[in-house]
Amino acid sequence: MKSINLQRTESLLMELIPEALSNLSDAKINSLPITGVNCKNGKYDAIVYFDGSDYDKTEIKEIISSLNKANGRLKTHILASTGWYKCPNFTFVNDTSLEKSKHLEDLFAQIRKTKSSEE
Repeated sequence: MKSINLQRTESLLMELIPEALSNLSDAKINSLPITGVNCKNGKYDAIVYFDGSDYDKTEIKEIISSLNKANGRLKTHILASTGWYKCPNFTFVNDTSLEKSKHLEDLFAQIRKTKSSEE
């Protein structure tokens, strides 16, 4: 179970990362939906999940590359907003949980359909 301080840090990062991204000039990443932040090792590392369901694999690689390039500006914005002395190192990952849950919903709908046709 995560400590309350770690949960607060994750929650604050969930607010500040989209704010920092919106200030960037890159149109692909400045409106990118952030779906989650998972801090590891205190505030030293953070995995940032984004919704890339609208993009294909090559575009997702480009987005991750752009996010890695903007990492320093994100850290600067977060440090200025929070007053922290250290900002986590960000790792950006495409969040596929939305696609998986939609696939499961489709499977359940298919099961319901076959059960109703058998009755």
